Amino acid sequence: MDRYICEPCGYIYDPAEGDPDNGVEPGTPFENLPEDWVCPVCGATQDMFVKE
Repeated sequence: MDRYICEPCGYIYDPAEGDPDNGVEPGTPFENLPEDWVCPVCGATQDMFVKE
């Protein structure tokens, strides 16, 4: 699964890790994130992420 980088802050969303603190289980591909999920570091929306 592809990792995605938040362009504004550099946070990397790794599907293998997910984002458990924000309700995203490990193994969740970026494409399957909830629509309201935002970067846990800076709050950027998903359209601000690029594939690593």
